[in-house]
Amino acid sequence: MSTAYQVIARKWRPQTFADVVGQDHVVRTLRNAIERQRIAHAYLFVGPRGTGKTSTARIFAKALNCTNGPKADFDPADPACVSIAEGSHLDVIEIDGASNNGVEQVRDLRDTVQYAPAQGKFKVYIIDEVHMLSTAAFNALLKTLEEPPAHVKFVFATTDPQKVLPTIVSRCQRFDLKPIPSALIAQRLRLISDQEKVKVSDEALACIARMADGGMRDAQSILDQMISFCGSDITEPDVLDVYGLVSAERIAELAAALAGGEHRRMIELVDQCDEAGRDLVRLLTDLQAFVREGLLDAIAKGGSTDRLGSSLTTEQITRMLDALREGESSVKLGLAEKINFEVTLLKAVEASRARSIDSLIRELTALADEAPVAAPGGDDGSKKKP
Repeated sequence: MSTAYQVIARKWRPQTFADVVGQDHVVRTLRNAIERQRIAHAYLFVGPRGTGKTSTARIFAKALNCTNGPKADFDPADPACVSIAEGSHLDVIEIDGASNNGVEQVRDLRDTVQYAPAQGKFKVYIIDEVHMLSTAAFNALLKTLEEPPAHVKFVFATTDPQKVLPTIVSRCQRFDLKPIPSALIAQRLRLISDQEKVKVSDEALACIARMADGGMRDAQSILDQMISFCGSDITEPDVLDVYGLVSAERIAELAAALAGGEHRRMIELVDQCDEAGRDLVRLLTDLQAFVREGLLDAIAKGGSTDRLGSSLTTEQITRMLDALREGESSVKLGLAEKINFEVTLLKAVEASRARSIDSLIRELTALADEAPVAAPGGDDGSKKKP
């Protein structure tokens, strides 16, 4: 009997600390805490979706409850670790904060924490989307969280830390998980595709990583969908067509037209992208990222760069980027997406050509200092200021 298909995001979920990608600061701290026996009673994992919050919480639970643990370098094939990964371990309780957000559920949790672990050394409560708990539920949890039994550990995960009560946050060790760099996402996808025996071009992986916006789970889901669409051979045009993306070369062309003030070329490129069914909102986001790279290059080179195709100063690129950012809402929410996108580009060109009042005053002051001073009696002004 064939086993049920498991999507890539679940099949390739991190199982050990070594599998966690792009969160070295979190992994290092947790490993050191385990090795030095300085394990806190409550942790709060904060970060965007798909960056590894819940996966890291499970790995931490494995390290605590593995055979002969706690130890950071546990065997993922250990029966205790396998049961935690499958969700059947009696002492690792995962709770969805969105659907168990009432005070009654928290009171039940508060009653059960008093009982000793059944299988491992610790009872680990993983509460996902903890910000969804009600205020009454948070208050019911406060006392238990402040003075829990020695055998109890709490791990909270949230994408919106501003909604978590400060009294809860102050009782936890907070870890901020960062968006994963595109290069690391592409590297991980290359490993997965090789193991899955799927041929994927480097350009296609770069597109998928760019579209994932720092989320590994999103990238794996996109790869899964592309395998369903293309089979065992995935190329960049396939990804561009399915998701309406614009190629990196075309983004560079548009940035060059923007930097050079080539209005006609900009309109041509926008027409081509629109006729090909490309996502203009996504194009604006990618264009901003490309211009930002030019800004960083200008800063690194002392104030100017030709990376965008024309020589621009830091001030010019900053004004251009600011105009692109201001046009986001009109492109996303406006009725005429293409028109609003074109207007945003034209405004960005004009903004890059504008000069700030401060810089003009400085230049005029410098010119005034160098100008000759007219002498009394109608002199021709050849004398300089002292």
